[in-house]
Amino acid sequence: MRIAFLTLGCKLNFAETSTYRRALLKEEGFQEVSGDGEADLYLVNTCAVTTHSENKCRNIIRRCHRKNPDAKIVVTGCYAQIRKDEVGALEGVSLVLGATEKSTLPQRVLELVGGSSSPVKVITDPSPYKETSLAYSSGDRTRSFLKVQDGCDNFCAYCTVPFARGRSRNRPIAELVAQAGEIASEGIKEIVLTGVNTGDFGKSSGESFLSLLQSLDKVEGIERYRISSIEPNLLTDDIIDLCADSPKFMPHFHIPLQSGSDEILRSMGRRYDTALFSSRISRIRQRMERAGRQEVFFGIDVIAGLPGESDALFQRSYDFLRDEIRPAFIHLFPFSPRPGTRAAGMPNQVQDSIKTERVARLEELCRTLSQDFIQRNHGLPSRVLWESTRREGMMEGYSENYIRLRAPYDREKVGQIQSVIL
Repeated sequence: MRIAFLTLGCKLNFAETSTYRRALLKEEGFQEVSGDGEADLYLVNTCAVTTHSENKCRNIIRRCHRKNPDAKIVVTGCYAQIRKDEVGALEGVSLVLGATEKSTLPQRVLELVGGSSSPVKVITDPSPYKETSLAYSSGDRTRSFLKVQDGCDNFCAYCTVPFARGRSRNRPIAELVAQAGEIASEGIKEIVLTGVNTGDFGKSSGESFLSLLQSLDKVEGIERYRISSIEPNLLTDDIIDLCADSPKFMPHFHIPLQSGSDEILRSMGRRYDTALFSSRISRIRQRMERAGRQEVFFGIDVIAGLPGESDALFQRSYDFLRDEIRPAFIHLFPFSPRPGTRAAGMPNQVQDSIKTERVARLEELCRTLSQDFIQRNHGLPSRVLWESTRREGMMEGYSENYIRLRAPYDREKVGQIQSVIL
């Protein structure tokens, strides 16, 4: 049976899809094909962060059905969780497994292909979010996304994540360290720690994110770690100091800001203000940057057009990014009202045309900041991990601070870390 895996959304989804792939491909009778090819079974891992994300998921599901009307289509992920009946009604869909049932996905798929499932089956677990599935990505022998945490307790006004993924929870440190060891045994040298809110680690195990980092730092064979999706109020001095003092933790952070206006942050229920955010960025730069050494890469999430964001408040947010934070990259999203969230019913909604203008301004700022970041690092020493993909006779890889580099393809260097000058 030809099986294709399609993933939308965050790195967490990619880690989970890779885990499904390993579980299913070890079974007899499956042959993996490209997501663009014709398959007998499509597994689609979905996203629901915006209306656009949901539309994209539906379009991909319909495209799979057009490619092979006889194929079975299994849909999982956040969109499958919060819109189960809608997904189940799409033509060609055979099985819908939301976030609450994803730990049983391989078993359910085997039941489906074995003929024991009904033509269209929407699975509903009566005890939602009772587990945190282990997951990590593998396959390119370069880096792996390791899921260390799932869910969120914040219930920010604009966000569906607590409804789609449940409350914050995690597996114990010992299990995650064991998984890091498995990843190292595959020859992978870099791990990206992923989660909905990684700094919230420990809610279900009584441990701490700092303790997790200290334990992972001791795993032999893993030479580089990157931290993804950590809230600024959870980025403690102790965590920053560990990252600064250990050669394994890269000068690269993905931190959500969402708005550079304190008024908007308060109305959205965020748990920090711009002063705290700025202090965390300053602390990291103070501890991790040295004269003649590379700068820290900051990827910052920003939402344009949140309810109540006037022209003046948008400008304040823009100026905060440009003049004070100066990130290397801005992950941009126009505000998308999500049914069931507080922000969807708030007054002073921003017109779509204004959101589009603000996104365009921020995209231009992002280009300028990214170019400036690369230029400031030019001529500085770093180390690059070369990847296996070959493009036009060239290979690519990332420096410690996430600058993408290119060099003539050399098979012997793939998966190796090399000292370079940026």
